[in-house]
Amino acid sequence: MTVRRDLDFLAAQGVLKRVHGGAVSAMPSGVEPPYSLRAQAAIAAKRAIAAAAVEHIHDGETIVLDSGTTALEVAKLLHDRAVTVMPLSLHIAQELSEAPRIRLLMPGGEARKGELALVGPLTIASLRALRFDLAVISPCAFSLDAGLTAFDLGDAEVKQEALAVAARSMVLADGAKWDRAALAYVCPADRPDLIITDPTAPEDQRTMLTQRGVLLEVAR
Repeated sequence: MTVRRDLDFLAAQGVLKRVHGGAVSAMPSGVEPPYSLRAQAAIAAKRAIAAAAVEHIHDGETIVLDSGTTALEVAKLLHDRAVTVMPLSLHIAQELSEAPRIRLLMPGGEARKGELALVGPLTIASLRALRFDLAVISPCAFSLDAGLTAFDLGDAEVKQEALAVAARSMVLADGAKWDRAALAYVCPADRPDLIITDPTAPEDQRTMLTQRGVLLEVAR
């Protein structure tokens, strides 16, 4: 019922079209759905994925936390953790600003309108100056063929750099993002060390990824 409500809500906003057995995107690959809509979509799945993700985060670690809406759900669960975090979003920076045990490192960069994701050469330079234990990436779309993709070219570049400067990577992608592609390429589907998804992600594609050596976890 939760999935149906999410689909009905997004269909009413013109983001997707309902079809028999599910839905298909009604937006071109170069058009980014509004942040406010994405923040409300598949919220139960995102929270389950976030809860699974924080189990892989250890006190004392340094983390670069992506700008996606699922990454925001991760931030909400980190308030009492003793970790160092560089958020790639002002939404997430605000969420963590009062967390008593978190060391918050802010990158430079330009905040994208509405998204408040940090992009541009100052953000890239901030990432290149540091090394992280973990990059937590929340892509806009995910596909075995197209890999991880983003709607914005600057956002894709920042995600690439975050992956490059981290010892290990964790990708958070609910089932609604699977088998889709956006405009800007980030990395191959088997690049992440760990992918966390939910039961709505296509089972055959999950199996193919594990056969490629990717550690995949289904949050319930």
